[in-house]
Amino acid sequence: MPKLSLVHRAGVLIAGATFVLGLAGAHPALADDKAAILLPGSINDQSWNALGYSIVKSLEPHGFKTAYSENVADADEGDALRDYASQGYSIVLGHSGRFVSAMEEVAPDFPKVQFIAVSGNEGQAPNVMSIDWNNAQFGCQLGLLSARMSKTHKVGGVYGLQGVPNITAQAGGFRVCATQAGAKVTIIYIKDMEDSAEAKEAALSLIDQGADVLTGKLNAAEAGLVEAAKDKHVYVTGRGYDQTKIAPDLVLTNILEDWPSMIGNVADQVKAGKLFGSFVQYGYNTAPVTGASFGYQPGQAFNPVVPASVVKELDTMASDFGSGKRKLVPTEHDARPGS
Repeated sequence: MPKLSLVHRAGVLIAGATFVLGLAGAHPALADDKAAILLPGSINDQSWNALGYSIVKSLEPHGFKTAYSENVADADEGDALRDYASQGYSIVLGHSGRFVSAMEEVAPDFPKVQFIAVSGNEGQAPNVMSIDWNNAQFGCQLGLLSARMSKTHKVGGVYGLQGVPNITAQAGGFRVCATQAGAKVTIIYIKDMEDSAEAKEAALSLIDQGADVLTGKLNAAEAGLVEAAKDKHVYVTGRGYDQTKIAPDLVLTNILEDWPSMIGNVADQVKAGKLFGSFVQYGYNTAPVTGASFGYQPGQAFNPVVPASVVKELDTMASDFGSGKRKLVPTEHDARPGS
């Protein structure tokens, strides 16, 4: 198998990316440790892989020199992981759950290296872990918000990667909580998380069926979902402030994924000598690092059209998740396509 070269770059700029990332909990750079990430695609995609690049760069203020390999093929995963681990990288990330199997094979040979699958849902003791944010909790809030803002009492979701655990969690959470709030829910899955045209077509189909509030979990295709809402003048939620700019009157809020805080929290503990061998999920019950938040624009969580009474309901729901009063584990049936 070909050996992957290590590419080092300083700084990060993701033009037009739909993810807003902070450096919560960072401390002065010591550059004593090294962290690398394997990416399934190009860092210039302004989507999923651009996010992965920004994640590893966010570790620099935590004292890590960073590197990345892009366009890593399935057959090259093991070699790439070994390449970084053998060069003294204390953290090696793979940008999706697909890297877990290769990590489980390689990790026993490098017991002091922390292997991390971004947005995965599995782990292997003592040093293979997955990290994600609690899609069920935030999906549930989107369900409540959508139901409360709907006049037709019909809401819709557009998602990709049917059956992937975090998609099941968010789509299922959306359906469960929108239904509990009195709305009829219809879900459509598309084939390509990056295909804006396909997402727009699916969204228009939902609107034709009477849905007047839309949501979803897509990558670059999220823009197509918002464009459909703009064309038909219905409410929608997004995944970053760029979506607000497309339709400021109609975007109710965006889920802002805080990967730097999640990864940084783990990285600080790894520097202190701790290793993780499980799935770590951040949510309202893991404050102050909750993994995600809502943002309409900087400093404002929701569009002003959202009534204060609805915001209060959403805040109460967050508190209930935080205290453990409310728990939600959506099933594949909850996340099913259709109504």
